[in-house]
Amino acid sequence: MAAPAVQQKATASKKNSAQFLWEAKTKSGENKKGEMEAPDIEAVNARLKSLGLNPTKVRKKGALDGAISLPGMGGVTGKDILIFTRQFATMIDAGLPLVQCLDILASQMDNPAFKKVVFAIKSKVEQGSTFADALKEHPKIFDELYVQLCAAGEVGGILDTILNRLAAYREKSEKLKAKVKSAMTYPSVVILVAIGVTALLLLKVTPVFEKMFADFNSKLPGPTQVVVDMSKFAQAYFIHTVVGIAAVVFSFTWSYRQPKGRKFWDKVFLKMPLFGDVLRKVAVARFTRTLGTMISSGVPILDALDVTAKTAGNRTVEEAIYYVRGKIAEGKNIAGPLLETKVFPSMVVQMIGVGEATGAMDTMLNKIADFYDDEVDTAVSALTSMIEPLLMVFLGGVVGGFLIAMYLPIFSLAGAIK
Repeated sequence: MAAPAVQQKATASKKNSAQFLWEAKTKSGENKKGEMEAPDIEAVNARLKSLGLNPTKVRKKGALDGAISLPGMGGVTGKDILIFTRQFATMIDAGLPLVQCLDILASQMDNPAFKKVVFAIKSKVEQGSTFADALKEHPKIFDELYVQLCAAGEVGGILDTILNRLAAYREKSEKLKAKVKSAMTYPSVVILVAIGVTALLLLKVTPVFEKMFADFNSKLPGPTQVVVDMSKFAQAYFIHTVVGIAAVVFSFTWSYRQPKGRKFWDKVFLKMPLFGDVLRKVAVARFTRTLGTMISSGVPILDALDVTAKTAGNRTVEEAIYYVRGKIAEGKNIAGPLLETKVFPSMVVQMIGVGEATGAMDTMLNKIADFYDDEVDTAVSALTSMIEPLLMVFLGGVVGGFLIAMYLPIFSLAGAIK
């Protein structure tokens, strides 16, 4: 009698199971994906963790993932998450129940995609899940830092304090991103304009002058001949050039998505003239801000370093943080291994060492982060003021050089007639 009962139970379990698509990262940072049959998402996460994988995305096969954007719904931006965190902290601080806070926030949201996610989180909490576990199901919106801090806040009964820290952290992170974006946007726009102007001159304007010069029946000056030859090349190989540029962009994008390629390019970016210094300061500010926020929230140092490495944004910095984490696990202090990586400035290492010795490392880390936020601001301003005249000279040189080259034969003809 027992055997049929067991068989019936197994059959029922199989009926209740479903196919799940999953994506995860190995300990070395390599991306993996696959398909698994399980009763629910929690079972998939548990199975992946038992295999030494860190789940980043799990969804039911054929179902929409709550963390993605749907056509016409718009994506979830950093500003959306910042406003949600700040308002949520205010409501929790005022004593409102967690589920009621989520219901109010979701009801007043303008972003349909984010509204759907918050309602899903509310539903999970109502079913008995912790707030942190409900957030974990939407990794594309709430990263591991967010989830870990909320988990620490729930355990310690200080969720309002943690949310306020998270809001302050995200505010400063968004400002840092905006500074870097502003430094990159202006040169990119000017370069694109220069490319567009050059293409227009070579493909449309030069052929008109070329027909006029053909009537002169005389040898063209050197600069003019160079521009005419470039125009002929551009007309003959325009499609090939566009395809070549697209291939280069695609190759770079593909390479950057591979673990080895990402490691190579991140190292190159940090060594770039002008931009490399800004990126290094951004990395230091992000590292110290994240680690300081986590330690002040009561997260153990090893867990804090693990999350900080994952949110570093640069593979070279990430590997350096993991190296430091390994040394601390062996019983060493943080300052020595940080100095050994040669990624972080000696001043930063010394200040962290002092903070560790005095038992105020979280305060010291936040002070370093504030200092480097200002450093990034100064560096971006200096970079912009340096690049602006160079780009103007470059664009003026392209247009001016073309005009001189095109009018040289006319000047020569006028001189001969005179």
